[in-house]
Amino acid sequence: MTIPARVNLITLGVSDLARSVAFYEALGWRRSSVSVEGVVAFFRTAGPVLGLFPYSDLLADIGLPDAPRAAGFGGVTLAINVETEAGVAEALDAAVAAGATVLKPASRAEWGGTTGYFADPDGYAWEVAHNPGFPFDDRGLLALPE
Repeated sequence: MTIPARVNLITLGVSDLARSVAFYEALGWRRSSVSVEGVVAFFRTAGPVLGLFPYSDLLADIGLPDAPRAAGFGGVTLAINVETEAGVAEALDAAVAAGATVLKPASRAEWGGTTGYFADPDGYAWEVAHNPGFPFDDRGLLALPE
């Protein structure tokens, strides 16, 4: 398997979700209806979806201990969404074969999909996810509802 060369979702770990949502809305960015008030916000862009998630919650999702922002993790994950549940483990395996380190193995997520994380050689965290509620368009980009 090769990992698709696409970035579908960029998640920023933020210190104050409401303040960050207000900022991006003030820029004129449209929030998607799949956002969960006070939990997570998703914004449509011309390319990847931008997600805003509380920094501590993002650390917990990856499986890292709660800590202030440090040089090793800057509060950002990059995500590759795949078409199937099995594709998550396959992509993680392919990443490891290419030199990555698994941060969190493929596992069921509380939101109903499958997710796992790997770090590239520089330590940047990438999520590989299958979300049955996030369809793809014909270009391989996430097709979030309004």
